[in-house]
Amino acid sequence: MLRKFFPLDKNYILEEAQLSLENTLLHYLVDFVKVEYLLRSNPLGIVDDMSRRIGDHHTTDFRHLHEFYVNLMGVFRYTRYSDNQLQFLFDGNDDFTKYREEWSQQFKLWTKEFCKHQNFLRAVLDLTVFYPADSPVLMVDNRMNAFITQYFEIKIHPQKGILNAKKMA
Repeated sequence: MLRKFFPLDKNYILEEAQLSLENTLLHYLVDFVKVEYLLRSNPLGIVDDMSRRIGDHHTTDFRHLHEFYVNLMGVFRYTRYSDNQLQFLFDGNDDFTKYREEWSQQFKLWTKEFCKHQNFLRAVLDLTVFYPADSPVLMVDNRMNAFITQYFEIKIHPQKGILNAKKMA
């Protein structure tokens, strides 16, 4: 399914670069969230059931965060390249590599910013560490999309794409 977040969203090279990093960046996100949560909620490092479960959690299954990742990809393209003008590179690098680096840096910056919010930390842990492994993806938690909507002051509309929430009010 071709998913466009705004009328001029035709940045296919950028989107391909973003998708190629999905597992790597989601692994970074989950690890960062686990460390941040433990530092905040258990600064003394006391081992209890919850901290043990978080510490013992290792997975490469990030399907519950896929929708969040795709929406965040769209927000990045919307905020950085909404005019659909990808720039020409004159330094000899290819576009794919440049966009991978740019997206990776922004994702990691956003991860650090998002982790300042307790509700974000809990939502990520609920969808990864505390989500039953044998449970199918039925209704992925809407808290992640609500967080994006609130944080960026945008609205992700199924038919209209990304809309500026300030202009809608």
